[in-house]
Amino acid sequence: MLHRMALRVLPSLSLVVTEDSVRKKKRIVMFVPGLVAFAVYRLAKLLLPLSEPVVLLAVSGLVSLVTALLAYRVGRATAWGEILREDGSRLLLWLGGWIGFVYGVQLSLLVLALLWLVGYDYLKHPDGPAMMAIIISCTSVARDAFEIGHVKKIAMMGRPFPTFPDGAALRTMVGSHAMAFGPWVGVGLIVGALGASLGHFIEASQIAALVQLSTVAVLGGGVALCAYFGGLRPKQAWTQGLLQTKAGELLKYWWWPGLSFAATYYLVATGCVIFLLKQPGMPTAYAMAGGALVTGMMALYCYYLGFRRQVEEQQGQTMSSALLRCPFVMGILGKSTSAGVSVQAGSGSKV
Repeated sequence: MLHRMALRVLPSLSLVVTEDSVRKKKRIVMFVPGLVAFAVYRLAKLLLPLSEPVVLLAVSGLVSLVTALLAYRVGRATAWGEILREDGSRLLLWLGGWIGFVYGVQLSLLVLALLWLVGYDYLKHPDGPAMMAIIISCTSVARDAFEIGHVKKIAMMGRPFPTFPDGAALRTMVGSHAMAFGPWVGVGLIVGALGASLGHFIEASQIAALVQLSTVAVLGGGVALCAYFGGLRPKQAWTQGLLQTKAGELLKYWWWPGLSFAATYYLVATGCVIFLLKQPGMPTAYAMAGGALVTGMMALYCYYLGFRRQVEEQQGQTMSSALLRCPFVMGILGKSTSAGVSVQAGSGSKV
């Protein structure tokens, strides 16, 4: 899900995919696959045992794979022949495999875990959760694949993007800056494991899972926020950027992407344990492992986002007022005094 964070946190990408014309087209791109996914669900329900988690996830992943490729084609706004020649098979394999299948499976597990948490257990009542898992994952994949396709289209027209959301820049950073982000990941691993262990003191499985989710999300968001400032100004103390940013702006970034994606990843981990490993709840050992993994990963990802934001500043990328339609972006990326960029309160409309 790093691509999702990059598309909203990095100004050069967010500006492109949140233009009014793009947002209007994106709504249609999301609506149509949702209808098709519902039809696929109705057909698959007759032919396949969707009450089996592996079968459901396979169907959801395959539907999302096809959706990702088609939505990317719409965002790219050119023929398949041009796409194959200009983009290459490697990008399309990444798009179909990662943004399509893997991301679709993750979103399905997220939906199933969230419904289980509120008492709507897929294993006891499979029809409703199965339908929602397929439809929600399909529409979300369509949205992101369309945005990636649109970014690629603009890039092919000659507009440079310091970061393309395919993870290549992350791999480069991991290979060259391990000593810089390593301590953040280590802190994330420890904090996440300790936070998730609090569920050990509660007997009811769903309440324990809710406590685990809450602590991992809150602590993961905090670590993510601090790691972002660590990546944004690697030659300065991260506390300097933290203190120079208004509390309201810190809260926005802590909430999104910090807390939101920490909760998302932990729900995916919960879904894996309950529906794939057939556990009745989230045992403490699994919870600690999941919490450590999630918080460590959020530390890495948000350090990376700060690092790439620094790269954009060095290359002359500036904040635009159009970004103010993204409430979680306004301010936090541009209001640090050391960054020298000023952003003013906007309309607060949502993406």
